[in-house]
Amino acid sequence: MLKYFTMDTVHKELEEKGKIAREAAVFLRTAPTAAKNEVLEKAASLIMENEEAVMEANARDLEAAREAGIKGAFLDRLVLDARRVAAMAEGLREVAALPDPVGEVISMVKRPNGLMIGKQRVPIGVIGIIYESRPNVTVDAFGLCLKTGNASLLRGGKEAIHSNQAIRALLQEALVACGFPEGAVQVVEDTSRESARAMMRLNDYLDLLIPRGGAGLIRTVVENSSVPVIETGVGNCHVYVDAQADPEKAVAITVNAKTQRPGVCNAAETLLVHRDIAPSFLPVVCHALEEKGVEIRGDKTVQEFYPPARAATEEDWATEYLDLILAVRVVDSLDEAIRHIGRYGTGHSESIVTENYTHAQEFLQRVDAAAVYVNASTRFTDGYEFGFGAEIGISTQKLHARGPMGLTELTTTKYIIYGSGQVRE
Repeated sequence: MLKYFTMDTVHKELEEKGKIAREAAVFLRTAPTAAKNEVLEKAASLIMENEEAVMEANARDLEAAREAGIKGAFLDRLVLDARRVAAMAEGLREVAALPDPVGEVISMVKRPNGLMIGKQRVPIGVIGIIYESRPNVTVDAFGLCLKTGNASLLRGGKEAIHSNQAIRALLQEALVACGFPEGAVQVVEDTSRESARAMMRLNDYLDLLIPRGGAGLIRTVVENSSVPVIETGVGNCHVYVDAQADPEKAVAITVNAKTQRPGVCNAAETLLVHRDIAPSFLPVVCHALEEKGVEIRGDKTVQEFYPPARAATEEDWATEYLDLILAVRVVDSLDEAIRHIGRYGTGHSESIVTENYTHAQEFLQRVDAAAVYVNASTRFTDGYEFGFGAEIGISTQKLHARGPMGLTELTTTKYIIYGSGQVRE
């Protein structure tokens, strides 16, 4: 049974877990790579051995979510089936197989006075993560934080609390079995807004706070946190089909970007089509999308070539649907497409489909986003697909980290200086 929390108990819980996390971070800072990998492998094995228990806990969350009227893409993000449980375990093994960035000396320079000044990667310390619905984030965050020597304090949403607690128990079992402090990963039991607000003020214990979720959550954390924040992205992503696009390629990319998993931040929300190709391309692509259950919201030209389309509003161009809805607009030029993306995009992932090298290069250089594609789906903006094993989120800001945040992005640096008795005159 879940506990009942008051404001006092919320602050007490976070205070206690913050202290435990800080102590664990001291241990993790110097943990050998082989030992960290052993924990990750053990955790992966435990997850697979307890697959049914994890899915049973997830079934409780799904039942409560359905009773609360949750459906569609949001419900899909909550589901843990056998395939997704196996993917969580495999993600931990892949992180274990990756090079450990901690301790890497990035540079070493000898000064005229004989000092050797180097720059070395080190853990950040204690990382807090506030996230919604996806229980796989609990595993991803644990794996990446542990490998980089960081303790993690995780506050998931109420809709996934049983799943998160079941997973947390297995992760802590792996830690203890390998001689690590179980406080290296902790899940906040209270899922009220008060616990999220309290984490935003946990400066004495958190070194970094990362929000993962919808626009409202991210905006609230960015605007109210006194703990340093990395802003992970709302994804109003675009696919632009150039006048010189390969139509078959363009249809496949558009359908994949929108429908392969519509409830995630790297799914396309707007399709831009050059006017020259619109008469032949729009009926084909819209029909292909409609067969996948996508609702088309288009401008007047789109409605002319595909009458079933609903009229798009100004709000549609700026909306991250996270659903089977796609805004479609016809543009007169590459420049107009880029300006549309600049106005409505969120700096996440943008794609051009074209066989024109010059147009591709112009799009790559002018579009300001974390990931910019030529002739590929936006769905590849993902730590796993980028070879990071997993990710902590997709950063859409420009300081410290941008794009999928893997191991390197969860480290900071310090200077190490070797001397031979030098004093400053």
